[in-house]
Amino acid sequence: MISSFGYFGVFIAMAIESACIPLPSEIILPFTGFMVFLGHFGFWQATVVATLGNLFGGFVAYYVGVWGGRPFLKRYGRYILFNERELAWTERLFERHGEMTVLIGRMLPVVRTFISLPAGIARMNPVKMAAYTALGAFFWCALLIFVGQKLGQNWNSLKPMFHRADLVIGGGIVIVVAYFLLKNFKPRKR
Repeated sequence: MISSFGYFGVFIAMAIESACIPLPSEIILPFTGFMVFLGHFGFWQATVVATLGNLFGGFVAYYVGVWGGRPFLKRYGRYILFNERELAWTERLFERHGEMTVLIGRMLPVVRTFISLPAGIARMNPVKMAAYTALGAFFWCALLIFVGQKLGQNWNSLKPMFHRADLVIGGGIVIVVAYFLLKNFKPRKR
């Protein structure tokens, strides 16, 4: 997607990742950095586009939280692998650490994918949410694009390792999804 659609592909991939759909930025951004190394993208342009994609996807998740809130998650949360326990955990996190949770969460793997949804449920100020999301995402995106760019000269020798890592990550995702599906979709007793 990134090599075919350029900056727009980066934007879409990062928006998907930030809208509570687990498409790992740890795969998207290093490849984007490789494209920077090849001269297809500019470093700062790619970083800004990836950040804007995060912001757009973050607003989608935020407004799902605002408009749907707890009732939405109670009814449909299991379809996005988000249950009552995870909701309670994120609410406690917001109670303890406040709105700064969004900034810090944007720089943490996995958490960054879902952090905007509880921010919406908590009805965080949307301007603050946007500022914290943009700031945290900017640093995260810049770091991973930089890593991909620096690995660029060794990309071909590292490609087999990335493919193995993709298999491990993909296998891990399948196991986690299977666990959640089994846990959340138990057959009803008759």
